[in-house]
Amino acid sequence: MRYLLVDNGSLRPESVLNLRRIARELGSRTGKEIFPASLLHSSKIDAAQLDGEPAVNLERQMRLSLEAGERDFTIIPFFIGPTGAIIDYLPQRLASLRKRFGGFNVKRTSFLYAGDEPANAANLTAILKQRVEETIVSNSLIKPRVILVDHGSPLESVTQVRNTLAARLKLELEGQVEDLKPASMERREGEAYAFNEPLLENLLRMDDWSRGPVLIAMLFLSPGRHAGPDGDVYRICKEAKAVNPRFEFYTTALIGTHPLVLPLLEKRLAGSLLDL
Repeated sequence: MRYLLVDNGSLRPESVLNLRRIARELGSRTGKEIFPASLLHSSKIDAAQLDGEPAVNLERQMRLSLEAGERDFTIIPFFIGPTGAIIDYLPQRLASLRKRFGGFNVKRTSFLYAGDEPANAANLTAILKQRVEETIVSNSLIKPRVILVDHGSPLESVTQVRNTLAARLKLELEGQVEDLKPASMERREGEAYAFNEPLLENLLRMDDWSRGPVLIAMLFLSPGRHAGPDGDVYRICKEAKAVNPRFEFYTTALIGTHPLVLPLLEKRLAGSLLDL
């Protein structure tokens, strides 16, 4: 059996290094060898930025394993909710591999958030709450407004996960924050994708959110184009401050670096598996 911890991928080396760390630590907890593999992008990163070890994407990782005679795989999605990358794109790549190598078995674990298991929403909310509280304390903030921001998705089910977490987090932080709203970093054009609104840049133009302090709660697992150092979240907030000097912003650490993510992944691996 080959176990693969899979994320979407990024051109940022920090993303690959974080996925490797999670795979290594999850392997130590479970006694299984777990290989980190991104769906896209990461193999383009210079190996010199990855401690000399090139990133291997999922399709190549599976191809090498199939050539070596492996026929059983377990995919562990390093995603919060039901992303199209796993639901739609991954089956297409598996179909291509099956045409070349014949039949093989692939199962996957559930996502970190599963709507049928309230405990998982509670666990993710607990991580977010700790991230917000530690940022409040370290910056001596008094009842800041909070924005829970994610990437944005063409799938409304992914946005519903974020909105559910935002509603739970708002209740958990009652008395500690003035208000809390969800926002997306990006969306596709057209009314069909309006469920991603408000975009972060649009929300920060509204009167109540254009002055500080505003705390950006990062609903991201790894650094990347949006959530990385000096990424798009930071850029948008800096632009908002340039327009209104009274605007003050603070960002939380990412949830994928929180130690409670590992037991969640371990639980997923021990739970029921879906055929792919």
